Amino acid sequence: MDLYKGSLYWPTTLANLEVPEYPILNKEVICDCLVIGGGMSGALCSYLLADESLDIILVDKRKVSTGSSSANTGLLQYANDKMLHEFAESIGEEKAVRFYKLCYEAMKKLQAVAESLDSDVQFQSRKSLYYATDKNDVEKLQKEYNLLKKHGFDAEYLIEEEIEKIYGFKKPAAILTTGDAEINPQMFVRELIKEAHQKNVQVFEHTKVTEEGFHNGYWKFTSDNGVIYAKKVIYSTGYEGINFAKKEGGELNRTYAIATSPLPEFSMWKDQCLIWETKRPYFYMRTTFDGRIVAGGLDEDQVEAPSDPEILARYGDNLLKRIKDHFPGYQVEADYVYGATFGESDDGMPYIGEHPEKKNIFYCLGYGGNGTVYSMFGAEILKDLIIYGNHPDWDLVRLDR
Repeated sequence: MDLYKGSLYWPTTLANLEVPEYPILNKEVICDCLVIGGGMSGALCSYLLADESLDIILVDKRKVSTGSSSANTGLLQYANDKMLHEFAESIGEEKAVRFYKLCYEAMKKLQAVAESLDSDVQFQSRKSLYYATDKNDVEKLQKEYNLLKKHGFDAEYLIEEEIEKIYGFKKPAAILTTGDAEINPQMFVRELIKEAHQKNVQVFEHTKVTEEGFHNGYWKFTSDNGVIYAKKVIYSTGYEGINFAKKEGGELNRTYAIATSPLPEFSMWKDQCLIWETKRPYFYMRTTFDGRIVAGGLDEDQVEAPSDPEILARYGDNLLKRIKDHFPGYQVEADYVYGATFGESDDGMPYIGEHPEKKNIFYCLGYGGNGTVYSMFGAEILKDLIIYGNHPDWDLVRLDR
């Protein structure tokens, strides 16, 4: 599967940095835990498990960090594509709040992990401005604000006049929250895996493995040149885990994103907060460490993005227009334009936990707009399931929920 089409921004930020090289598996190895997939989920799982007294192997059929992580727009938010009050209506208020707080705590842990790394991964704490696209969405935005405040989330409600005064554009209403962030996602994944490797996690790139079944206490996997026997296995294959996810209600779609030319400063963009809207599919935007704007949206119910440069350019122009609708004074162009595959679940939550029919086979699939946040708490849940056999929140995201 081609996970993206077009020109990506994040790889250019790594161009002048030393990129670790990992070997192809060409032997027979045994491990306590095999992690399949070297993207965000696999990197976080490997990084957390590296501190345990286990033999860990991470494999990726590509070069690590070059799958969906290189197309990730790097907005880190605890709020979900599905609002808290919508979750409350579908799974009950207690579970909904528990899930949102799990996401909120994962944001804190992502910051702690990012700041503990030896290299700067461009993590920056940000507020989020979530605005009503039109007056029809004001009522549900008020409902969302009331429930957030009821359960202790730091949120401020802004009316139209306040939004225009602070940000310079007109929207009927908005919620301003704290606790979110932005990051360079590809650099983050690369550094997580590098430090896990330094803690004796074995990493093999360009190594596609196939599950061959359970033999004498081990799950057997084969590649073109090697064999792995693992007591426990984590599938962190992202959107390429769709064959499993489809059985649980997952689906793949495509989205578009751009990174603009740099700006000297961000006048009127108060605190360079993350900006997104209530409309579905929604438009969103953030800033970068070198003064660019990354914006995304225009989601479609198709899997692979078009490869025709003219079509991609048209989508890029549409996203650029949305930026200028908010900030008409910004003189920017779309330097990078791409389309990418992303996954969603029916109920808005990720697929994390042990396979209901295969003991010691686990999944960490962060389907949804909060994939990085899901990967963070997913890695913690799986670490505890593997080490202790339990985690207090495993039932929220279990595969057979």
